[in-house]
Amino acid sequence: MPADLEVPRRARTGPLKRVFVGRAIASDKAEHQLLPKFLALPVFSSDPLSSNAYATEEMMLVLVAAGAGALSLRLPIALAIAALLAIVVTSYRQTVRAYPQGGGSYIVARENLGTIPGLVAAAAILTDYVLTVAVSITAGTTAIASVAPEALVPIRVPIAIALVAFVTLANLRGVKEAGSLFAIPTYGFVAMIAITLVTGFVECIGGCPVAETADLALPVEHTLTLFLIARAFSSGATALTGVEATSGGAAA
Repeated sequence: MPADLEVPRRARTGPLKRVFVGRAIASDKAEHQLLPKFLALPVFSSDPLSSNAYATEEMMLVLVAAGAGALSLRLPIALAIAALLAIVVTSYRQTVRAYPQGGGSYIVARENLGTIPGLVAAAAILTDYVLTVAVSITAGTTAIASVAPEALVPIRVPIAIALVAFVTLANLRGVKEAGSLFAIPTYGFVAMIAITLVTGFVECIGGCPVAETADLALPVEHTLTLFLIARAFSSGATALTGVEATSGGAAA
């Protein structure tokens, strides 16, 4: 293609590209894009925080298949998951020190076990991220639709697509811009969880209130077996997803 035709094309596509990914950054200014901790937290912890939002529900949905009595196991299973999470966090703290340039599962597995294990770890993380987006967006859309079910439930799919597009655009703009966008909802989520816990403890001082559905009869669809308990543990272990993101983004 002649050079005189190529320049106008670049001129036409340049502004559109800047809308989606922003302006190019000079190499000598890249170090100024590092995130302060108060912005790095919402960027890299939004995944594990969102996982905690639905992990308990997923665990209980498995247990109720064995009837209401099986829900008595929710606390022991939750404690086991919390212990596993502590082990994973401790492991990744060591990984951050060993790989300050960013130590995700792919890099650690490739350097210590070889290329094939590294690719397996990368494929697992990629699958995890895809499923995390799907489940998180679905949970968020359901929460939004619950505000006005009659008006919003019929358009749940467009809402979910719009949310995926927004998250994609925010990440294309760069880590620093994404941190600014995600800071408010992430810190808001943490604040709401804290308020919910404090409110619950205060109301339980004089006796915990009982929900109207507390005595709801649940049909027994399966017997309580070791496999069902293990499946509930596996579903609840989705709370661990996203811990790797912090380790992988240490360089930022």
